[in-house]
Amino acid sequence: MSSEQGALPTRSIPIDEEGYPLFSELRVTDPLIGREILENIRFAENGAFITKVHTKAHEEELTEYLIEAFDEPLVARHISKTTITVPFELEFEFDFKTLSVDEWDRFHGLTKQDIPFVLNRNAQKELFDLCDDYDDDSLTIDGKVIPVKPWMSADPAVETEKYWSHVYQTETPRWELNQASPALLDMIPRLKLPRSRILVLGCGSGNDAAEFAKYGHIVTAVDISPEAISRAREKYGSITGLTFLESDIFALGDEHTAAYDLIFEHTCFCAIAPHRRNDLIAVWRRCLADGGQLLGVFFTMERRFAPPFGGSEWEYRERLKKHFQFLFWGRWQKSIDRRQGKELLIFAKMKSR
Repeated sequence: MSSEQGALPTRSIPIDEEGYPLFSELRVTDPLIGREILENIRFAENGAFITKVHTKAHEEELTEYLIEAFDEPLVARHISKTTITVPFELEFEFDFKTLSVDEWDRFHGLTKQDIPFVLNRNAQKELFDLCDDYDDDSLTIDGKVIPVKPWMSADPAVETEKYWSHVYQTETPRWELNQASPALLDMIPRLKLPRSRILVLGCGSGNDAAEFAKYGHIVTAVDISPEAISRAREKYGSITGLTFLESDIFALGDEHTAAYDLIFEHTCFCAIAPHRRNDLIAVWRRCLADGGQLLGVFFTMERRFAPPFGGSEWEYRERLKKHFQFLFWGRWQKSIDRRQGKELLIFAKMKSR
């Protein structure tokens, strides 16, 4: 069965930050294979990226793989008024109307097949050379003004309690697994954490927080929605060492400063308005004690206008590298079907303030 019909491949092909596919951590050097991998990239039914490729000369059928792109799945090395050129001199048509710009002033766009790309430094210089003029919000090419939107944007409503409580009251939240994150279930026994003070922000109905508490940790779980906290207390209120707190995560009191040994992130970073991501990292740093750790399950996917918002390994590295030392960084490959190919596990230690 093809992934378009619901099944996902079990094998994956990483793509490095310069846009080159990797086999066994080595860049693909055969241009025929490289071009085939990149040319066949498509969205799977669950929003992950997949491709099909002949990996051996004698194979008659194409083999399907998940794509694990460090940045966008396509990285443009050159750009013209109608095409981008990616590694292996492969060209894709695109429309300037699809361009957007991120916080690092990098341009992103979509090919005619709606596959995301990002311009590398050289392609970005070429883009500006194509322009008659440009400013923070637009490009002018051949006398035509082309608006350039932010890479991610959000309805201000997502920053309110009312928005999230409405979700709980009217539907089954997409983030609700009715159990702890499978990655957390796998990692807790392997980490062998000493008894720790743990903070879970955007805790929802409390599944992850409860799992930590079952291992004897002292856990504080926070959510802005009273509906979420009510459900969490109903499900897990009897567990020793577990406290649920209804609060805006950006308005925690001074009693939370340097109060925790570990923060667990799961479906909070992707839920807040993207322009507040650095603010959330500042909350982590304020709440962690010296030497504190971050354990997080992050989404690597294309979703720019509504929660859960996507992101890339490139973005997470850039946001975190100044303040955290990475202890483990890897794609989680045992996800549930709707998340398969889209989860990144990060374990990091906070650097000295």
